[in-house]
Amino acid sequence: MMQRLAFAVSDGAAIARRNVIKIRRVPEILVSVLISPILIVLLFSYVFGSAIDIPGSSYREFLISGVFAMTLTFGATFTGAGLADDMQKGIIDRFRSLPMSRSAVVFGRTASDVIYNVLSLVIMAATGFLMGWRFHNGPAEAILGFALLLLFGYALSWIMAYIGLIVPSVEVINNASMMVIFPMTFVANTFVPSDNLVTPLRIFAEWNPVSAVTQAARELFGNIPAGTPDPTVWSLANPVLYTLLWVVIIIAVFAPLAVRRYARANRKA
Repeated sequence: MMQRLAFAVSDGAAIARRNVIKIRRVPEILVSVLISPILIVLLFSYVFGSAIDIPGSSYREFLISGVFAMTLTFGATFTGAGLADDMQKGIIDRFRSLPMSRSAVVFGRTASDVIYNVLSLVIMAATGFLMGWRFHNGPAEAILGFALLLLFGYALSWIMAYIGLIVPSVEVINNASMMVIFPMTFVANTFVPSDNLVTPLRIFAEWNPVSAVTQAARELFGNIPAGTPDPTVWSLANPVLYTLLWVVIIIAVFAPLAVRRYARANRKA
């Protein structure tokens, strides 16, 4: 059992390394990982920052956690698109011919996307610092905030891994994921306080896991505006716990589904 687990970890690490190497060889991935986060921070800060006032705080400090959460949510599509691309090009058939663990491909794919997310977070945080964003609760809680964001992004990548194995092409997963990710990231407290939304949207935003991870990051970074009343909704009053519950549920459901779907795809090939 332990030997099989060791082989699975070793094979997964090899697949993750292969996916990371693609950053250097595929310019489009390099742009998405390195350039897009800078543009997102700059555009949202200056476009929304000039139109939205957050009493008792700088809008950029309010915004940055929402941008982090949004970027990692969108970044989960890397997993699905990468697997769909490998399936479409027949690379999965080459993996199948090798003596490797059947779970290595999906575990390696999700692990490599954590590295993409780390790069994106580092670049966005550096851009935010240059624009005046700061964390005020010390480095330990800031590290916890970044870790929670990465854990949430990792959980979402398992959903996209499963979808990437059932759709026929990269274009389909990109279009399908946008229909879900856009409302998740915009009907939330990412860019405006959820209290400002009309009642049906406010209720959705309050229980939206993207709102919870954004609220948790703001609290850990110390970016909650002064004088902001404590949330009355359980999900936002306990955002770290609520986020971790979502992480556990998503991984528990979609990791086995993705591995099983990959095994079935192999048998059909």
